Formats: sequence, structure tokens, C-alpha cells
Amino acid sequence: MGKYKRAIYPGTFDPITVGHLDIIQRAHNMFDEIIVAVADSQSKTPMFSLEQRVNMVKAATSELSNIKVVGFHKLLVDLAEELDANILVRGLRAVSDFEYELQMGYANASLKKDLETVFLMPSLEYGFVSSSVVRTILPFNGKVDHLLHPKVHKMIKEYRS
Repeated sequence: MGKYKRAIYPGTFDPITVGHLDIIQRAHNMFDEIIVAVADSQSKTPMFSLEQRVNMVKAATSELSNIKVVGFHKLLVDLAEELDANILVRGLRAVSDFEYELQMGYANASLKKDLETVFLMPSLEYGFVSSSVVRTILPFNGKVDHLLHPKVHKMIKEYRS
């Protein structure tokens, strides 16, 4: 029997989108367990609190087995060590994503030698979807339901009312 494969999919998830869910579903098919790690990221001044973002991710992934959701405020390599995970999953939409993610992957590997980063491209229909697109549309009450899981869309309406 092979080694149990636990992967971490880290991000701010402000909010989690159908693009994120596409990556989670595909990673779920590749690994035994996915830990969705929601970064506190106060430097990015998120629209939603860490607790709200964790709750949205939990709601959006509730139908999937072997998914764990955690919030964190530490180095990703320290979280990986704490959770006994040596695989990071990252989504890439464009060349600009790749440049940043490549640097982060090398930096993480320099801090934890056995930490591997796996890059997944979203399915074609989700290539344009990002949390920042959703956050840009939300203040104008624009249509975002096609960019979000229905449970997340409902939660955002409640959080913003």
C-alpha cells in the first residue's frame, strides 16, 4: 500500500469561488485528504473575516469527503509541518500567477526541503474567476451567483445585510 497523500490548498479565499472549488475537486481526486488552509492575510485587508471565510469554505466543500478546513496565521511551511503534509496545491490562471507561485514554491522548498508544490490550472470556464473579481462586483450589487457556490452566495448576502 502506498503512502497516505495529504495536501494543503492554501489561500485567502476572500471569498471562495467556483474556480477555487474546481481546483479543490480536482485535487480531491488526486490526493487522499485535502486541507483547505484559509490564511488570515490581514495585510491584504480582506472583505470578510477569517471566521466568515472559514465558514464559507466549509459550506462550499461540505459535500466532499476527506476535506478539512483550517484557518491559519503562520508560515505555510510551519502549518505543513504541524499538519504532517508535504504537498501544496496551487491554482494557476495566467502567466502572472505562475511567476508569483514559482517564487513562493521555491521559497517554501528552501524552508522545508520535502515540501512539494503541485500546480493545477482551473477548467477553461473558470479561468477568469477570482475572488478580486467577486469583491469588485459585490459593492455594486452586481450578479455574482455564477461565480460562487450557492451556499456561499447566500452567506455573503447575510454577511452584507
